[in-house]
Amino acid sequence: MRALCWGTGGELAVRQVPDPELRNDHDVIVRVRLSATCGADLPLLAGTVPAPTAGEVLGHEFLGDVVEVGAGVRRHRIGDRVVVCASVACGACWYCRRGLPSCCDNGSTDPTASEAEWGHPVAGCFGHPRSAGGFAGSHAEYVRVPYADVGAFAVPESVDDDRALFASDAAPAGWLGAEGGEVRPGDVVAVWGAGAVGQLAARSAWLLGAERVIVVDRHPARLQMARHHVGAETIDRRDTDVTARLRELSGGRGPDVCVEAAGGPAGENLSLADRFTGRTRAPDAVREAVYACRKGGSVFVLNGGVRRVDAFPTGTVVHKALTVRGGRQHGQRHIPMLLERMARDELRTEHLATHRFCLDRAAEGYALMRDRPEECVRAVFVPH
Repeated sequence: MRALCWGTGGELAVRQVPDPELRNDHDVIVRVRLSATCGADLPLLAGTVPAPTAGEVLGHEFLGDVVEVGAGVRRHRIGDRVVVCASVACGACWYCRRGLPSCCDNGSTDPTASEAEWGHPVAGCFGHPRSAGGFAGSHAEYVRVPYADVGAFAVPESVDDDRALFASDAAPAGWLGAEGGEVRPGDVVAVWGAGAVGQLAARSAWLLGAERVIVVDRHPARLQMARHHVGAETIDRRDTDVTARLRELSGGRGPDVCVEAAGGPAGENLSLADRFTGRTRAPDAVREAVYACRKGGSVFVLNGGVRRVDAFPTGTVVHKALTVRGGRQHGQRHIPMLLERMARDELRTEHLATHRFCLDRAAEGYALMRDRPEECVRAVFVPH
């Protein structure tokens, strides 16, 4: 089959690779209908996180049709249209049973590498190196899906592919930002980042009852999307004192909840030492969120691309009595609810697919997203 692979020099190319096969009774094989780029892949391209090995298949956000089913699979049949959670979790370990599938003990192909990177084993992820799962990615004609009864979900007939695609990763990530920040009715919520996850975090805040939602970014076209499609107020950080403006919009206190969905440095302005160690200063968005949030408020960090930071304002966290949390999406927990909201037209995501390519041009899609983020929010690939 054809798949977008990582090359020896870090280049991307579509190549012929072996078709996936069932490896255990709980697998299914999915024929991919659509897959999408993601900002979480950009640190891989920039070399700021451990890179995949040559020949590994990239991509983690996808949906498709079930074409093979393992003997132990109970929820899926051949022909089902499913969206697959980008992270891989077993559904049975201590963490999965407590609703924390992204912390799964058994979801990685190499728990030792994962533990060395993060301190504990964590859930795997399609299209990432061994320390983040090591499963073959979704920018391919077919994908093997482990723990299919846990991580694959039937798509309602009324939800089309372009909308359902983003239930794989961007929508549960956005929901986690709002839910993890404990958005309550009447809250003022600020979201850093007007990309796909930021816009969906803002929409999730509305669905959880926020009174005012403000999105901060430096790309006018993305801010326009947040206004038009999400109904958020926006701040262009290029010409505005963000903290001062947020106080003006929140009665002088600052937002009740701040969600960082902007990501950290993706390679620009990093020294060679930073590239080798993964160590940078605290990302601007995180630091700004901590200073802007009201006393006693909540900051939720979604970006995992920057592995370590220096100069984090811990004193501000203490003196302002802030709650600071972070996390990867818990799609196994949230995707069914998100699909229901999509079916009721409460959650629209198709506008995020700003560009569409055949799989053979997938490298162009990544280059466009990396080099022209003002123009490209997400590139979608069609394998067949």
